Amino acid sequence: MLFQYHNGPLLSGKISINLIWYGKFTPSQKAIITDFITSLSSSSPSKSKTAQPSVATWWKGTEIYYKKTSPLSLTMGGHISDQSYSMGKSLTSRQIQQLASRAGQTSSINVVLTSADVAVDGFCSSKCGTHGQGDRKNNKFTYIWVGNSETQCPGQCAWPFHQPIHGPQSPPLVAPNNDMGLDGMVMNLGSLLAATVTNPYGSGYYQGPKQAPLEVASACPGVYGKGAYPGYAGNLLVDSTTGASYNANGVNGRKYLLPALFDPSTSSCSTLV
Repeated sequence: MLFQYHNGPLLSGKISINLIWYGKFTPSQKAIITDFITSLSSSSPSKSKTAQPSVATWWKGTEIYYKKTSPLSLTMGGHISDQSYSMGKSLTSRQIQQLASRAGQTSSINVVLTSADVAVDGFCSSKCGTHGQGDRKNNKFTYIWVGNSETQCPGQCAWPFHQPIHGPQSPPLVAPNNDMGLDGMVMNLGSLLAATVTNPYGSGYYQGPKQAPLEVASACPGVYGKGAYPGYAGNLLVDSTTGASYNANGVNGRKYLLPALFDPSTSSCSTLV
């Protein structure tokens, strides 16, 4: 599997992650996401008090792509909440970009998170989230959208915490934060964050056609632990108290399941466990 660098810029320096909450999210649901973002750069893995393997260790898997430029550091940015569904409950890709542009566009990744009752063009039929770029007043910015698939397509976008739509029907795993929809959002958000920093403008690292690229995490579909194969997420850690499956520890005692990242030095999918 050949990963190519297409000579475009990567994100670097200090990057703020701004969250745009569209629809209804409980405080506990928001905490799952914000703790994940904080966990990405909680501290260097060797000095962290967080149990290993950690979210920060997982994120270091993106650093191998930064040999030609300075690495980036992520920080939690601002929050915007739209509980009134100002654009309705059925959104186009253009409206997602408009929502993303509500947050700051300088040195930032703006993340639009839609609640379970919001439909988005292509959601479930072809995607669980997207990343892209936008321009506002000649200012280019990057953004991500991720939807909560709990009631719309959990078998596609929240697997392995729900039985898959197709393939072997093995029992679903227990979600580490006891919220199938939000734990699924974290998996997809992690994948898209890694893709955004390594291929922010469609000219960074990817495999295949530019219109449908395989990026650092999407090149390893369904792989979360060693021994993974279609219908089996791999050998994961299991919480002895809750029975939940996970592969990464975060701040505040959180546990998450994060996708394998493609390692160009070995041409293989690298997992935490």
